[in-house]
Formats: sequence, structure tokens, C-alpha cells
Amino acid sequence: MSTSSVETKVNGRAVASPEPRFDPVALAEAEAIRTRADADAEARRIKAAGEAEAARTLAAEQAEKERLANERARLALEKKQADHDAYVARKAAETAKAVAEREKAEKAEADHAQREAQLLADQERTEKFWKWGARGIYLIGLALAGPVQFMHFWDPDRPFLIAAPALLEGFALAFAFGAAWAVAHRRDVAPYRIGIMLGAVIAAAVNLYGGVSDKEIGFNAGLIGAIASIGGPIVLMAYERGVAQKADGEPSRRDKRAAAKEADARAAVDAKARAEKEAADARAASDKKIAEERAAAEQKRRDDDRRKHHPEVWEVADAIRSARGSAVVTEQIWAEAWYRVTGFKQVGVDLEIDAQTRAADARAKTAEQAPILGPRSLVDSQKVPRAKKDPNAPDGRRNNGGTPPLRRPGETQPYSPVAKKQAALEQTTKKKD
Repeated sequence: MSTSSVETKVNGRAVASPEPRFDPVALAEAEAIRTRADADAEARRIKAAGEAEAARTLAAEQAEKERLANERARLALEKKQADHDAYVARKAAETAKAVAEREKAEKAEADHAQREAQLLADQERTEKFWKWGARGIYLIGLALAGPVQFMHFWDPDRPFLIAAPALLEGFALAFAFGAAWAVAHRRDVAPYRIGIMLGAVIAAAVNLYGGVSDKEIGFNAGLIGAIASIGGPIVLMAYERGVAQKADGEPSRRDKRAAAKEADARAAVDAKARAEKEAADARAASDKKIAEERAAAEQKRRDDDRRKHHPEVWEVADAIRSARGSAVVTEQIWAEAWYRVTGFKQVGVDLEIDAQTRAADARAKTAEQAPILGPRSLVDSQKVPRAKKDPNAPDGRRNNGGTPPLRRPGETQPYSPVAKKQAALEQTTKKKD
């Protein structure tokens, strides 16, 4: 910007200079206005760029949040679906298992019922055979022994002796009926069995005597008659004894053998379990003994070390231990003794260590709060390195009458792009806050 200079004449009048002159003040003002306008424009540009970058960053963050939310929702849905599928599969497996177990139990029950029915049918069948077989043998024996006794006792002069065979053979039969009655009425069967055998022996002796003394009867007939008189009652008595055992619930020999085998197996299992328990107890006792020895050795090492390096604290700790009746100096007693002697609750810390800690903490805080100078300074790191000025170059401030040189756009080193971007982001964040 130019203006006319003013000159004062001799007569006191101001006369305009015929040629324009340079006004540095107006030029500096104009340059300052232009610089301020450029700075405002650059600030607005940086602000707009920062806002745009913040908006892009915010949009990207929002998009990332939405993506993560959608991903989490998808994963949660997949997890729920997987849990549901697993639940359905587990329920189906449990249902199938329950059905299989029920079918297995029903089949086992049906098989057991079938075996019981078959066993009952076999028992009834064999019992029927045994019953009628015993009675048949008795009747056959009676048919063989009866004629021998009739021939032996026949006497025309004494016809009443014809009833003697019925009496002799009736002894065993009557006592057999009495044994059956005793079984049915839960009475003692032994007297009736004795009567059966006594009657059978008497009848057999009579038959044998008749066969030996009477040639018409003969020895063979007497012998077979004696056998028949004894054999029939014996077979009938054996049948009645089986009936009595069944009624009394007395186990058979087979049941006794099965029970003995089961008892032996149970005893073997109990012996094995007892041996395993004894071995486990022995191992536990050995482990406990080793642990106690290790604990005692560790306690001794700890006591010796504390007694050697901290005698004052050890004396107090040992006094507390003795007063409380404790066997050893426990960690609680040692901590209390340490506090009583040093005044610090943290075991291992005394006055010297605490002073060192406080000094180190103070040095760290001083180093943390001190300004950073030199190449590590954050202020210097915001700008790109400036070109060094030639030391022989003239100083412009010495040749312009003391007026500082004008700063023109482009002369000042620009800020680093990273620093400008960070400043824009910080300003955007502060505005949002």
C-alpha cells in the first residue's frame, strides 16, 4: 500500500510530494491481516478436516460396534441353538435309555416269571411223580408182604389170626398218615418216623421168620416179603420227609451248596475290599508321615533362619509362643512379633527398608514431574527438524531500525502431519465431551 509523503516548506505550507512513497506500517498491517486470514482459513481447514476425520472415525467405530453386536448376537443365537439341539439330543438319549431300560426290565421280569413258572411246573410234575411213585412202591410192597404173612398166620382152628397181617402192615401205614398230619399241623415228625420204622422192622422180621420156618412159604418168599415190608415204608417216609422240609422252609443240599458258594464269593470280595482298604490306609499313613516329616524339617529350617537373622524378633516370638502354649512359632505369632519389634505390619519391612522405599518413590515422582528437554521433548517432536542457519548470515533485525522482520507464509516450519491430526482429534473429543 502506497501514500503521498508530506513536506514542509519555508513559508509553513504543506505541499504534496510529486511522487508516491512506501509506507512500511500500512504494509505490515496488511501483511498481518493477510497472515491472520490465512491462519484462520488454515485453522478452519484443519478443524473441518479434524471434524471430517472424527466423523469418519466415529462412523467406523459405530460400524465396528454394530458389526460386533451383530456378531455377538449371531454367536449367542448359534449358542442357544446348539444348546437347544444338545438338550433335545440329551432328552432323546435319556428317553431312549429309559425305554431300553424299561424294556430290559420288563424282559428280565418276563424271563424271571417264565423261569419261575417253568420251575413251578417242573416241581409240580416231579412232586406228582414222586408222590405216586412212593405210594406205588408202598402198595407193591404191601401186595408182596401181605400174602406171605397170610400164609404164615393162617390157622383153621384160629381164624381170627387172619387179621394179623393187616395189623403188622397197618402199623407203618398208620404212622405214615400220622407223619403227614404232623407235617400239615407243624408238629414234631420224629415220633411218627420212629413208629414207621418200628412197624416195618416187625413186619419184615415176621416175614423172614415165616420164610425160614415154613417150607410152604420158602426162604425166597420170606426174604422178598421182609424187603417189601421195610422198603415200602422207607420210601413213603422219605417222601413225607421232603414234604416236611419244604413246609418248614429248610434248604436242600443244592441250596446249601449254592449258599456256601455265594458266601465264599462274598467273603472273597470282602477280603479283597478289606485288603485294599488296609493298603490305602497304609499309603495314607505313609504319606501323612512323610508330610509331617517335611513340615517339621521346613519348620526347623524356618526357625533356624529367623533365629539367626532376626534374633530380637525371635525372642519376642518365642516368648509369645511359650505364653500361648503353642508347639512352634506359627506365621501368625511371627507376624505379631515382627509388628511388636519393628512397628510394621508387613513382615520383612523395617525402618531402613521403609526409608529406602520412600526415597526411591520420591525420586520416581521427581523424575516423573520434571520437564523433558532435548530431543525427547514433546514440543520439539511436534515439528519437523529446522534447517540450521548459516552463522555468517546477516541478522535482519540489525538493519531495519529495530523493527522485527515480517513473518510471511511458508517461512515458519509447519507442524508435523501426525501432530496436526492428533490435535484435531483431541479438539473433536473435547467438544463432544
